[in-house]
Amino acid sequence: MKNFKDLFETYHWDEAKESIYSKTKNDVEQALNSPKRTLEDFKALVSPAAAPYLEPMAQLSHRLTQKRFGKTVQLFIPLYLSNECTNICTYCGFSLDNKVKRRTLTENEILQEVAVIKKMGYEHVLLVTGEANQTVHVEYFKKVLKLIRPFFAQVSMEVQPLDTDEYTELIPLGLTSVLVYQETYHKADYRKHHPKGKKSSFDYRLETPDRLGRAGINKMGLGVLIGLEDWRTDSFFTALHLHYLERTYWQTRYSLSFPRLRPFSGGLQPKMEMNNRELVQLICAYRLFNEELEISLSTRETEQFRNHCVPLGITSISAGSRTNPGGYAVEPGSLEQFEISDERSSLEIAEMIRAKGYEPVWKDWDKVLQ
Repeated sequence: MKNFKDLFETYHWDEAKESIYSKTKNDVEQALNSPKRTLEDFKALVSPAAAPYLEPMAQLSHRLTQKRFGKTVQLFIPLYLSNECTNICTYCGFSLDNKVKRRTLTENEILQEVAVIKKMGYEHVLLVTGEANQTVHVEYFKKVLKLIRPFFAQVSMEVQPLDTDEYTELIPLGLTSVLVYQETYHKADYRKHHPKGKKSSFDYRLETPDRLGRAGINKMGLGVLIGLEDWRTDSFFTALHLHYLERTYWQTRYSLSFPRLRPFSGGLQPKMEMNNRELVQLICAYRLFNEELEISLSTRETEQFRNHCVPLGITSISAGSRTNPGGYAVEPGSLEQFEISDERSSLEIAEMIRAKGYEPVWKDWDKVLQ
């Protein structure tokens, strides 16, 4: 198997969807009782048949998470560097056809943002940009990494997919983790939502985790945008991708996030709604499928929901987030990529985590000990 694309092309969306929706309560019970769960077990755990089993799934997810990660939750914060983008994406506030003021932060502006973030207590920052290769390119990322590396223990990126040699250049400069969401594994719907720009290439994006693995990245993050397609089927293909990557690039750590489609200026309505119980089911299903997986929950979710989910399998959480370039200090009122829901400060989130009996962690200690 040369890469995930070869494996992916042996599967068919409609067949996978039918298999998930045909799972029975016996399949769910077998998955719950299995000492090592398979992809077929994962299908059962995300199926409608698993809905009545949410409580035992949550209890098991809680136990497995504590066994592997202890009672800790890591805190991180996004730093948006640019909203310039050459892609048209139907769900994003940064889309090329959304006529808004564009800006890319200068080195001085980045340092102003960093100063505010450091006052919040953060040691882990996620750098985010739109996809505009003429302005936010590899040379720009090199300058940013050199600039901010002294301030943070961990630097992650969520930017346009790059080539293997470009990732190889960035890793020695302090890049520890890269998030690359496929958005949806449904090829036809992917094309519908990405009609223009480099992101319109489904295959190039699909092969990005392989390029990251070959470059030797410490950690990579996967996920889909929940609401673009059937979430159960998309989640199965994410699990398939994760399963392949862990066996191919076994030295890399993996994380998963669950972004639900959120409003933006002129925003897209979800094709398929996911309610809170279903998101809890999905979080627990991933934990039962993979005990090593790091699971993140963003400020897209409500205050009450995030409070409830901390003990269920979450290992990292963002707080005090701004989804616009300059949002912390330089230009707080500029266009956000999407609307956040939980607007509590980092200190408020840390206190909530302690109140749940957990310890908020500001630094990725695993990286320090490697």
